[in-house]
Amino acid sequence: MSLQQDIMTALKEAMKAKDQTALTALRAVKSAILLAQTEAGGQDGLTEEQELKMLQKLVKQRKDSAAIYVEQGREDLAAPELAEAEVISQFLPEALSEEEIEKVVVKVITETGAEGMKDMGKVMGVVSQELAGKADGKTISTIVRQKLA
Repeated sequence: MSLQQDIMTALKEAMKAKDQTALTALRAVKSAILLAQTEAGGQDGLTEEQELKMLQKLVKQRKDSAAIYVEQGREDLAAPELAEAEVISQFLPEALSEEEIEKVVVKVITETGAEGMKDMGKVMGVVSQELAGKADGKTISTIVRQKLA
């Protein structure tokens, strides 16, 4: 089943369950899908990679908003954002652990012959492409910095 069909099914279930948090999150995903399809000029649909990037972006937006709310002492606003991020995350593939990401980073560093921070861009490009949809860019960046330092 495509992502759009999965979202519609989950949307119907959330409506039946009267789950407002899930409804809000799923409507945001549906809206993002429709916007992406319109921008693409009426293509048949989005590729799986485009869908993953879009979902990751939506989850990141909610987590960033929640972090800002917590920073300002507004836990009442942070909780719904985190709950929505959790709902959207269920449509993403299982994220890799830091140890698994570290293995890939070490492998790429040895393959590219990277030596020091000057080669961070080269390593980040290869690792990001290899782990697309499976790991957060911030986590990858942190691990690459540790290994190249």
